[in-house]
Amino acid sequence: MNVPAPAPGFGPLLRDWRRRRSFSQLALAAEAEVSQRHLSFIESGRSSPSREIILRLAERLALPLRERNQLLVAAGYAPAFQTRPADDPAMAAALKAVTLILERHEPFPALAIDRHWTLVHANAAIGRLLAGVDTAMLTPPVNVLRLSLHPDGLAGRIVNFREWRDHVLHRLDEQVGLTADPVLAALLEELRSYPVPPGAAPHSRPATAPLAGVAVPFRLRTEAGTLSFLSTTTIFGTALDITLSELAIEAFFPADDETADALMGGRTTD
Repeated sequence: MNVPAPAPGFGPLLRDWRRRRSFSQLALAAEAEVSQRHLSFIESGRSSPSREIILRLAERLALPLRERNQLLVAAGYAPAFQTRPADDPAMAAALKAVTLILERHEPFPALAIDRHWTLVHANAAIGRLLAGVDTAMLTPPVNVLRLSLHPDGLAGRIVNFREWRDHVLHRLDEQVGLTADPVLAALLEELRSYPVPPGAAPHSRPATAPLAGVAVPFRLRTEAGTLSFLSTTTIFGTALDITLSELAIEAFFPADDETADALMGGRTTD
């Protein structure tokens, strides 16, 4: 079988991903079970990689499915992974599972987002956290990170704004490093430019901060008082479709008894 010649950008693209993942040529070659010499020739364009080797390298580099397709296309191959629209019948079962998870999480807040942190779906409990948010911030498409840190969004009501902002920026910075996504990189710079709300509390000292050394809580002033949450992220670990692989569920759990009681119809917080 004839192997297509790699496009000019394939070698530099592979080398860039290898360096982003802090792999030497020797280490990556060992992980992918190819010789260092062959990997060097692939990166320099002196050898044409097979489709199998590209997918093996991409797996060892832990590339997202979208970026694996980019490597294949750069080498002259067809993409291996599809991007199905949400209304594709093949997506029905997965999206039904997402809806079920969000609904079953009530009365606690939960939402589904895409790779750019755009809101895809949310349960009813999210609504009670959004009182006072500028309606323009809720006009689709809604970016949940922008909604969180923007002055017209939730920023002014986040009790531990400085800690939460650091957490959000660090998480997004890591995601940019993993994906090299220019949209996420632009979003990161935008969020960094937002001002700290007037009167925002200083950073809590680790020894005295709530849940010190365990997690960063999301503490929000609401009509029910100050609510404190821990968040978890759920993804489809076996996804072979790009759309599904990039879908994530952010679920918020009460970080204290007062928050649990307030959301479940018990006493309100101070």
